[in-house]
Amino acid sequence: MTGFYTLLYKELLRFWRVVFQTVAAPILTALLYLLIFSHILLDRVTVYSGVGYTEFLIPGLAMMSLLQNAFANGSSSIIQSKVTGNIVFLLLAPLSHFQFFLAYLLASVIRGMSVGLGVVLASSIFLVVSVSNPVWILIFAFFGAGILACLGLIAGIWAEKFDQVAVFQNFIIMPMTF
Repeated sequence: MTGFYTLLYKELLRFWRVVFQTVAAPILTALLYLLIFSHILLDRVTVYSGVGYTEFLIPGLAMMSLLQNAFANGSSSIIQSKVTGNIVFLLLAPLSHFQFFLAYLLASVIRGMSVGLGVVLASSIFLVVSVSNPVWILIFAFFGAGILACLGLIAGIWAEKFDQVAVFQNFIIMPMTF
């Protein structure tokens, strides 16, 4: 299991070293969506009685950010390793296919969950976010991030260039998360 932990640690460091690009920027983007849409549509849209539009918008933005970043982590990691040529060193390591998969999957889920939690915490500055079922929220977030992380790994394995991953993300993943 040493190889698994080493690969997981490498993948976590890969996105934590550029935390402003991989975590802070998606949080800021979600907050800009929140500010713009809540300001423009606040008085024009009634979702449920007793639930404001901004309260309704925050969980969706958090989940959208979580899903997109879980996909982006797995796909960018694999395609980056393929393009730079260092995937050979990973494939030569004494790792089982399951350890290889699980390390990439967990790193992607952790990034997605970090961004989703960051969106919720940052938006709580503007509005008190009430949580009624935190266990179900965590379960849905974890499995949603896992599914999109798997799709990201598939896209990274399939793609030969960064452009192909971008096409997959822009025309399949982004519409699905919206």
